Amino acid sequence: MRKKIAILGSTGSIGQQTLEVIRKYSNEFEVVALSGWENTNFLKEQISFFKPKIAVVKDEDIAGKLKKNLNKQNNIEILWGTQGLINISTLEEADIIVVAITGIASLIPTFEAVKKGKKVALASKEAMVVAGELLVKEVKLRNAKILPIDSEHSAILQCLKNEQKDCVEKIILTASGGALYDLTETALKNISIEDALNHPTWKMGKKVTIDSATLMNKGLEVIEAKWFFNIPANKIEIVIHPQSYVHSMVQFVDGTILAQIGEHDMKIPIQYALFYPNRMINNFSRLELTKIGQLTFKKPNFKKFPCIKLAYQALEIGGTMPAVLNGANEITVNAFLNSKINFLAIPQIIQKTMKEHKPKPNPNISDILDADCWARERALSFCTNNK
Repeated sequence: MRKKIAILGSTGSIGQQTLEVIRKYSNEFEVVALSGWENTNFLKEQISFFKPKIAVVKDEDIAGKLKKNLNKQNNIEILWGTQGLINISTLEEADIIVVAITGIASLIPTFEAVKKGKKVALASKEAMVVAGELLVKEVKLRNAKILPIDSEHSAILQCLKNEQKDCVEKIILTASGGALYDLTETALKNISIEDALNHPTWKMGKKVTIDSATLMNKGLEVIEAKWFFNIPANKIEIVIHPQSYVHSMVQFVDGTILAQIGEHDMKIPIQYALFYPNRMINNFSRLELTKIGQLTFKKPNFKKFPCIKLAYQALEIGGTMPAVLNGANEITVNAFLNSKINFLAIPQIIQKTMKEHKPKPNPNISDILDADCWARERALSFCTNNK
């Protein structure tokens, strides 16, 4: 029998690539639900090809317009809003829930899917960043599963397969360094939006690309790794690897380092998550080691890119602080993309917001959402008053 899949964020970069993988394995998977929020033209095309039973968009008005534009013979159910996302993430018949929504919006659907004991393939960093402890507890309680789609965490998962967890000395997260790593601090003051979005190796959404440029992306991945693999922050190291072929590594107590190496292709970790724990033949491009030449590694510059340090601090403080870090980051990145603040103001405003927050230990979902809301409002006020 084909496994039934619901994809949250099907019109985004990861969602599209997930559907590419599914198209290649149409005898293995059936798409039962999709969400596309506002991109209804693209969502309509996906609905026509994959014929899911349910689709979710942002609001009732968009739902009505989409229904009118669909073929009259299409009996698809159109839902909207957060409740719509919850409905498809807890769909009884769905075997795998792919969560590829950006931002805090991924939290509630992911949490509800886990509570239903679902297998979740998680591409959205934010859910694990702000509520990793809660999600991990719920996974154990409900016998659910969360598998990473991120190339770095997929790499770690692959390196740890068949290994004893207590033999891990450290996890080594590789970072490309983003579009701006080699620039001076003076040059970073005048960075344009286009410069920051010009990632040298990966094609990603705008928010993730800016996170890569500030290295916040890697800081968020440190927090994710802590919860995905139950390893303390002092055993998670970041190294800059501009070529981005080594997706991450694990060093063991005997000094051995295992690395997962491959092309810059997100379809590889997507396929691994969908078929886990099995590997499947594909026709994706292969990495030719003799053609790539040198692989280089260097320490990250915490002073020039303070977002990494802020992420480690948020993880150490714990409680609601990671939610504040994440919420403030989302606001500042959006402000930068809308020319409201300059590039260097991003970590400055995040740090100011964190300093004003009184973290609540052992938070529940409501506490996390409240902290996120507070952080957004505070960061927005800093952005508005930023000189």
